[in-house]
Amino acid sequence: MAAEEMARAGLAVTVAEAMPSPARKLLMAGKSGLNLTMDRPLPDFLDGFGPGLPPAVAAAVAEFGPAEVAAWARGLGQEVFTGSTGRVFPVAMKASPLLRAWLRRLDGLGVALRTRWRWTGWDGGGLRFDTPDGPRTERPDATVLACGGASWRRLGSDGAWAGWIGTGVTPFAPANVGLRVDWSPHMSPLFGTPVKGAALHAGATTSRGEFVISERGLEGGGIYAIGRSVREGAELRLDLLPDLSSGEIRARLASAPARQSLSNRLRRNLGLDPARISLLNEFGRPLPGDLAPLLKALPVRHAGPRPLDEAISTAGGLSFEALHGLELKDRPGTFAAGEMLDWEAPTGGWLITASLATGRAAGRAAAARAGGAAPCG
Repeated sequence: MAAEEMARAGLAVTVAEAMPSPARKLLMAGKSGLNLTMDRPLPDFLDGFGPGLPPAVAAAVAEFGPAEVAAWARGLGQEVFTGSTGRVFPVAMKASPLLRAWLRRLDGLGVALRTRWRWTGWDGGGLRFDTPDGPRTERPDATVLACGGASWRRLGSDGAWAGWIGTGVTPFAPANVGLRVDWSPHMSPLFGTPVKGAALHAGATTSRGEFVISERGLEGGGIYAIGRSVREGAELRLDLLPDLSSGEIRARLASAPARQSLSNRLRRNLGLDPARISLLNEFGRPLPGDLAPLLKALPVRHAGPRPLDEAISTAGGLSFEALHGLELKDRPGTFAAGEMLDWEAPTGGWLITASLATGRAAGRAAAARAGGAAPCG
């Protein structure tokens, strides 16, 4: 996004890509369907980021939000559609057709792509790279850094830049990641089973999203949504029957025949499936006489988030206190964008939209710094 904006402003642009090919994380994101954004009005979309969205990111998204992302994809010949939950995907679903069209457009704008060029820090006022032809130093008129966070190292974003950037960096933490649980043996038949119809509560955050019981713990969108609150120390509780009150639960259980087993009462009178019953037994035993409070607020014992490298994204990164807008205060003419900035968002299109938006904003600011013409649109 930054390269395109700078090229449209009339600048000669080089993309230094550390990996053998570009956009590997975008391609991975599209492996099961490239969720570009959400079909929501801008105010609702911004609310979806949760509390603490940095003003610079909010401003970038306000300029390039869900409607603009959809139009951008169509401009690359990739029609989009909106799924039942409001998520927006290319009709092709995968990222590769969009990426191919985008790279062709950049090539047409004269953007030079240099692969296996890994940025290794500063050389006075220049940028030092390891390249296939040996060390190299570049001294551009303006620079946009888009080095990523510190998750999925095999895709290129290893966070190594934090050691030499020379300005404020907030420690990385996993975001959009599962929770570790040391399961009892009786849970093994349920590994891979989705949990539906439950609600997760952590502090002031609530999620009605689906999640999965896995061999390593709890994973999936419902878990990711409450991840930040859990990471910050909130206790995780599970409402197994969010559409019933405690009184309704007690009444339904009381109406069951006395000879009926507890498992049958939970299944027949409350409609609990095997996954939710197993979670109740795993986290709630010994079971109390009055099950209603436990069914409404089952404490989930876990060992914290899965490791950083397993996270879809990361919290932490380049602090906005070290930036003026998106420009490094101690490196005028150097801007930053995407996941290397200290912000986080849930999956569902927020991550990709804000990465595109901050790239666009940083590219425009860099073009202005280098004396380029203002891009149109």
